[in-house]
Amino acid sequence: MRVLAMAAAVLVALSTLVAPAYAASVSRQEMINRAKTWLTASNGGPVPYNQNLYWGAEGYRQDCSGYVSMAARIGAPGQRTVELAKAPFSTGIATNDLRWGDIVVDPVGDGNTRHVVIFDKWADPYKTAYYAYEQRDIHGTTYRVLRYGLGGDQYVARRLTNVTG
Repeated sequence: MRVLAMAAAVLVALSTLVAPAYAASVSRQEMINRAKTWLTASNGGPVPYNQNLYWGAEGYRQDCSGYVSMAARIGAPGQRTVELAKAPFSTGIATNDLRWGDIVVDPVGDGNTRHVVIFDKWADPYKTAYYAYEQRDIHGTTYRVLRYGLGGDQYVARRLTNVTG
């Protein structure tokens, strides 16, 4: 009887790690490749930032969470930052365990203060900074070195449940 109860508990736990039906499975490589497309998608320049507009045929919002949703193939127009920062879309991980295609997210506050970026790689062997893809106000889509989530802020590391590899 105990074995059956344990097996049922394991199945319930595993079911919470499954991506939502409207989040297609995507490899880390495909996610990064999709993130790169917005760097030059606007006549050779970055997709402009806008919380109220949608980009291209897929129709994702041109804000940070719409951008992450686009890269990760989470149904258009995209989830909001606060949704990406919890189950069923992601699970928490230690910052030191970040891998390309994971996200670093600040889910606290309002639509003007929350933010999410796509982790690419560490910028140094000491893990004091990292390269990330980001959709940000004024600049649009960028790829740059960041320190969000490495201390002194509300950012947390998360792994999207539909990203494989």
